[in-house]
Amino acid sequence: MNPVLKDVTTSHSPTPVIIPTGEQRITVLLVDDQVTVNEAIHCMLEAEANLTYHYCSRAEKALQIATSVAPTVILQDLILPNSDGMTLVKQFRANPVTCDVPIIMLSTNDNPQTKAEAFAIGVNDYLVKLPNQIELVARIRYHSQAYLNRQAHTAALVAQAHAKELEQTLQELRRTQAQLIQTEKLSSLGQMLAGIAHEINNPVNFIFGNLTYIDAYIQDLMKLLQLYHEKYPEPDSAIQAYLEEIDYDFVMDDLLKMLRSTRMGSERIIQIVLSLRNFSRQDHQEMKLSNIHDGIDSTLLILSHRLKLGINVVKEYGNLPLIDCYPAQLNQVLMNIINNAIDALLEQPNQPKKEIIIRTSTFNQDYIQIQIKDNGPGVPFALQPKLFEPFFTTKPVNKGTGLGLSICQQIIANHQGTIQVVSKADEGAEFTIQLPVQSAMAADE
Repeated sequence: MNPVLKDVTTSHSPTPVIIPTGEQRITVLLVDDQVTVNEAIHCMLEAEANLTYHYCSRAEKALQIATSVAPTVILQDLILPNSDGMTLVKQFRANPVTCDVPIIMLSTNDNPQTKAEAFAIGVNDYLVKLPNQIELVARIRYHSQAYLNRQAHTAALVAQAHAKELEQTLQELRRTQAQLIQTEKLSSLGQMLAGIAHEINNPVNFIFGNLTYIDAYIQDLMKLLQLYHEKYPEPDSAIQAYLEEIDYDFVMDDLLKMLRSTRMGSERIIQIVLSLRNFSRQDHQEMKLSNIHDGIDSTLLILSHRLKLGINVVKEYGNLPLIDCYPAQLNQVLMNIINNAIDALLEQPNQPKKEIIIRTSTFNQDYIQIQIKDNGPGVPFALQPKLFEPFFTTKPVNKGTGLGLSICQQIIANHQGTIQVVSKADEGAEFTIQLPVQSAMAADE
């Protein structure tokens, strides 16, 4: 034991150190103005292992010393010079450093009423001095051990809370990082599609514009040849032989058909370019009035190479108004849901009929509704509540991030809408999206 037979004064406030059970160090602080009491208690405790003893003779110094030495138990006299022991107990209990430190009151006063008052203000034990050595040591060790256990438990709870907070932070960081990657992928896709659309658009417009004149010129030439035939019904042998060689009647008929098919092909390319431009719109900064059907059609066009693997798409469009939205974000939602439906259907190689039904309608006048249903294997009921959780996926490893539907839910929520799923085993899954026709911001304006 390290005895201290005089007042202890230090300028710092060390934090109590938690030592493993069986080796925990006990620190005793005696506050008593009688030197003889200090000497007596010091003699009682000096042979005790893992115990450090400190002494303070003045009440005005007690709180400062207690803050410095960090006692595990305080022995305190009831009557002190220039101070009331009860007042000092209240000061200990009001200080954050000593508020939980056990206090054993030492007094020659054995009055039950005094004891009751002491316990009422926060004293943990009461001994009539001078106490028996065995009893004093037992009570010091008991209260110190209880205090150290509480400290260790509190530290464990704090560490557990910090670990949980750190785990949540890491989870949020992972989700945000993966979402940024997903958004960057979509942005890159949009930029690529916009560039392709721009490069294709100019030559297609040139070809389509020239087709109008080519059609007119061919009609004029055909009319000229018809007039020659009427004026000169009997061509010479060389002309007649050439007409038969090129199969004149077939060429004239087929030329018109080729012209019509070329025009149709050009128009189809123009529609594809428009769909690519619609899908890749970079409009994250502001809402726009948009046609949901255009977004669905452009999404289906992007996914057409997968739909051609044996999946039939049925479109049942209702009469929808234009809605306030971020079109590119909603295209991302449609892309994720339809892509998931395609994945589910392609995983059923023995299913003879693979089908995706897309229905749109108005809902409660102020909302539109989009329903996307497939006839795939469906989602087990137990997994449905987890579908929109970040990083949850039913796909095999390396086949999905588990963020698609979570991002979809966030995008729909940002539009003040809702997204729900209904699914039964072997009956497919149906996603229902409801969106307000007018955004809350536009309504306020």
